[in-house]
Amino acid sequence: MSVNQLKSLVLSLCKIPLFSSQMRLQPSYRVSRHFTQSVRRLQDAEGETEVPAEVNEKQKRFEVDYETSIQYLDSKAYKQCYGDDPVWKLYRRNFKGQLAPKTRKTCIRANKISTGNPCPVCRDDHLLVDYRNVKLLNQFISPHTGQVLDSMDTGVCQKQQKKLILEIFRARDYGYLEDSVPFRQYNYKDYY
Repeated sequence: MSVNQLKSLVLSLCKIPLFSSQMRLQPSYRVSRHFTQSVRRLQDAEGETEVPAEVNEKQKRFEVDYETSIQYLDSKAYKQCYGDDPVWKLYRRNFKGQLAPKTRKTCIRANKISTGNPCPVCRDDHLLVDYRNVKLLNQFISPHTGQVLDSMDTGVCQKQQKKLILEIFRARDYGYLEDSVPFRQYNYKDYY
C-alpha cells in the first residue's frame, strides 16, 4: 500500500463522523477499528491479503508495521481521537475499591483481545511500540525527570510496559531520544 493511498484513506475517514461527543471515553477503539476496516478493504481491492468472511472485529488483531503507526500518529484521525493529550490520558481502569491493584499481565492472548477493557496501547491496533516511533514513546516519558512513567499511572498492561521500557532504552541507545534531564535554574540567593 502506498503512502498516498494511506493518506487519502485517513482523510476520507476523518470526513465521516465516527462517534459522538458522548463516546469520548473510548475514542481510540472506535477510530482504529474503522481505520483498520478501511485498510483491509483497500488491501482486498489490491488483492494483497485474504480475510475470512466472518471476522470478529472486537477480537481479531490487525498487524501493522512501524511506518504505518508513525503515519497514524500524524493523521487527522489520531488528532480527532486523542487531541493533544497522551494516549493514556482518557483511559480508566476497572477495579473495586479505592486502591488500584497491579495492572494485568497482558491484554492479548493468541492474537485476540482477551479482556473487556484492554490497556491504551493494546486497544488501538495502530499504536505499535517501536524504538523508531518517537512520538508514542515520548508520551510515556516524564518531562520533568526523563524517566519512564509507571504502569500504575498510564494503565498499560505489564507486557506493554516491559516493551515500552525496552524500546525507550533502545531508542536512547540509537540516538532517537535524548537521554538528558532538563536543567533547572535556581536562585541561590534565596538559600544563602
